[in-house]
Amino acid sequence: MNKRGEDREGGREGKRPGRALRGRAGRMKNGRGSGRASSGMVRLWGRHAVEAALKNPNRSHRKLWATREGVESLDGELPSDFPVEWAQPADLARLVARDAPHQGLVLECEPLDDLFLADVLDGDPDRPVVVLDQVTDPHNVGAIMRSAAAFDACAIVTQDRHAPPESGTLAKSASGALEVIPWIRVVNLARALEEIAEAGYWRIGLDGEAQSTLAEALPAGPVALVLGAEGEGMRHNIVQHCDAIARLPISAAMESLNVSNAAAIALYAAATRQPV
Repeated sequence: MNKRGEDREGGREGKRPGRALRGRAGRMKNGRGSGRASSGMVRLWGRHAVEAALKNPNRSHRKLWATREGVESLDGELPSDFPVEWAQPADLARLVARDAPHQGLVLECEPLDDLFLADVLDGDPDRPVVVLDQVTDPHNVGAIMRSAAAFDACAIVTQDRHAPPESGTLAKSASGALEVIPWIRVVNLARALEEIAEAGYWRIGLDGEAQSTLAEALPAGPVALVLGAEGEGMRHNIVQHCDAIARLPISAAMESLNVSNAAAIALYAAATRQPV
């Protein structure tokens, strides 16, 4: 990784050069030590989250605070004029959430552009849609994004009002998946489920009290996996907009699974189902 003002051929010794860190960069004037991003901006931290954002051509960047070791850990080349401010780890700690593992990298950037459901529904039976009903914990949503990206899901769909905002905490939990998996935020989740059905998807809600298992309920065609918040589960109106309700066959020794764990298992089941 080239530091600013240096020219080293071939990247770091013993590591193949990565693709260019080519997101859209722009300079900014902003004070330090606030612990919050500028108005309208998002502050990301940690190597995976920052590296993925830097490589995302659809992400506009404002400024990177970094240690030299942090920049050296990145896979790719920063443009020579990229706005970098070198800092010590203690300085970076004041820019992020308390005790957040910044790994020597803090990036301030603009939020990703809004996406629309019709733009991502491709009807591919191998690419499920994940619908989250009022799952508000950013760690859970980030972890679900990571699983969704790992199993090549089509998109994550959440309600706009009852979901966490784009943030450093969510991006760190997503480990780069925030830049990869389309995140569709809708005003009315029930209406979105209707649109998903019209696009040919079979909507399966996950509920631990359901009689059928997920394996029994999975169709051969496109599927939307619907998960509710921990404890509360899916709301009644969302259940009514599902074509089937299914459960994961877990041991009676455990009452339930964390929603991010349940999502990962459901995505694996969808990815490994046998064609009829």
